[in-house]
Amino acid sequence: MLQVLLITFPFFALVLAGYLAARRRLLPLEAIPGLNGFVLFFALPCMLYRFGSTTPIAQLLDAQVAGLYLLCGLVVVAATIAVTLNARIRWNDAAFGALVAAFPNSGFMGVPLIVALLGDAAAGTVILTMVVDMVVTSSLCIALSRLDGAQGSGGAAVFAAARKALRGVLTNPMPWAIGLGGVASAWAFRLPGPVEKTVWLLADAASPVALFTIGAVLARAQMTANHPMPVSDYLPVAVLKLVVHPLLVLGAGLVAMRLGLGLTSATLTVVVLTAALPSASNVSLLAERFGADNGRIARIILVTTAVAFLTFSGAVTLLT
Repeated sequence: MLQVLLITFPFFALVLAGYLAARRRLLPLEAIPGLNGFVLFFALPCMLYRFGSTTPIAQLLDAQVAGLYLLCGLVVVAATIAVTLNARIRWNDAAFGALVAAFPNSGFMGVPLIVALLGDAAAGTVILTMVVDMVVTSSLCIALSRLDGAQGSGGAAVFAAARKALRGVLTNPMPWAIGLGGVASAWAFRLPGPVEKTVWLLADAASPVALFTIGAVLARAQMTANHPMPVSDYLPVAVLKLVVHPLLVLGAGLVAMRLGLGLTSATLTVVVLTAALPSASNVSLLAERFGADNGRIARIILVTTAVAFLTFSGAVTLLT
């Protein structure tokens, strides 16, 4: 356990550094979108391209892993909505609560952290789960969030929301970076030397800047929260994310292995650890864009990020 904590500590320490920098105004809040833009449009796509291009294409197209992970994600979405939907938390807030419960921070935190723990071979599986979350889970939850206003216009509102979600996926640079990396892997393509060096330098910057930015985003969300909130509004969702989600993936994976579906224990370990990650910070941006209670989403992300230092490290210890 101590050895695992020594590996995970620097990652969570960078999140804490970003949080304290924003809280103490060493990092102006106005600068946070710039950091986020650098990570989203430059550093992280380069890191994903590098891992994608150096990962065997079969690992990026593993339908069994994608199906297992998607099935568990859909169960988490359904369970979260069933637990949280009430007279006060309607479809918009319940759907984004479900998304933050099912969508781990696999991009900003998962790829660098799990690769540091398990080696480069784990990157392909983490990237595959990212594609499932960005394309399917996000689109589904955004469509569900529109059900509050769908009564008058029938399915048209849901269809429009799904189309908007798909458009968001197409304008997100991360799926494109993953796709281009997969093509490069399939064709054994290498970038020209100077270009590859530039891309690799940006990729090296992704992990520290992304983790620092997570902390700053969480601090900003907490500082701008404008109303008190009962613990029951966000703590059950945090428990679903950190406890139920990884246990569900572990149970489903063990059943799949028992049925002889070709899932290896090493791959299952990667998928379970991905599910055990804290909630994705970009869900807060989506919630704000679609008019959900962003304060609630930010609290869930903050709680899962803080507690995951222990729960994620514990999961690593048990599985490895």
